[in-house]
Amino acid sequence: MRPERDQSRSYTTMRYIDLYQAGELLKRVREAYARLRSCDLCPHDCRVNRLTGETGVCRAGWRPRIASANVHHGEEPPISGSQGSGTIFLSWCSLHCRFCQNFPISQQGNGSDLTTLELAERMLGLQKRGVHNINFVTPTHFLPQILAALWLAIPCGFRLPIVWNSSGYEKIDALQLLDGVVDIYLPDMKYVAEEPAVRFSSAPGYREVNRRAVAEMLRQVGHLVLDDEGIAVRGLIIRHLVLPEGAASSGETLRWIAANLGSETHIALMNQFFPAHRAAETPGIHRKVTDEEYDEAVEALEEAGLENGWVQD
Repeated sequence: MRPERDQSRSYTTMRYIDLYQAGELLKRVREAYARLRSCDLCPHDCRVNRLTGETGVCRAGWRPRIASANVHHGEEPPISGSQGSGTIFLSWCSLHCRFCQNFPISQQGNGSDLTTLELAERMLGLQKRGVHNINFVTPTHFLPQILAALWLAIPCGFRLPIVWNSSGYEKIDALQLLDGVVDIYLPDMKYVAEEPAVRFSSAPGYREVNRRAVAEMLRQVGHLVLDDEGIAVRGLIIRHLVLPEGAASSGETLRWIAANLGSETHIALMNQFFPAHRAAETPGIHRKVTDEEYDEAVEALEEAGLENGWVQD
């Protein structure tokens, strides 16, 4: 099944502009910042006052910190397209994955603190470079600041689709602040079992939190829609990273997606795990995924009837 195609970008560009013009976007900015006083943006519910400099599990403060803002050609084809994705890597993370390939950014906090105006300027600068979208990577803990940057960027001519590229460890009421703002959701679905979720990523309750979050994302944006050039204008793409020794319970996750989200759901089944960061010292994820393990996941994908998406050699 091919994804639906849209004849224009009007759906994408008008939703958050309508929110801006109605005053709804500013209302959400204020609501999101108010939550930083006793931060409950992610499932950890740290309740620290980030506006006064306190930090919780994610270690993020009140200013957005980014590691880079550049053109990226390595995302899924409808995201990168021919002109690249305007990818903004946010520093820190609400998860502590022992195998994170971007650990200098996510775990060590490499990057520079910006004002929201400077973040808006990065968005506008990437738009001028002709990218297809603005792709916020690991954005959950900076949701208020991203909304504020968008509010500042719109009157300066910002008009690109927004990609929310996250761990999938999200709260429903936080995601609802993004309804009509985010066009393309690109979440992970990492785990089914509680033990690996906690041991490898410090993410208690990941399965239920993640499944509810992804269902909400689908409710907001629907299944993937492409324009005439094959570029994503809205919709959901789920990433699933195959882990050694079946730690990700790939077959069960893929069957759940087909049964609960629909067989038309787009899946990126990733075969790029290697023991980065602290994985080499962690039993169960201390080695690469074997060809046989990945082939089993591909077979499970096919058995689940999930025909849309991408596998890796």
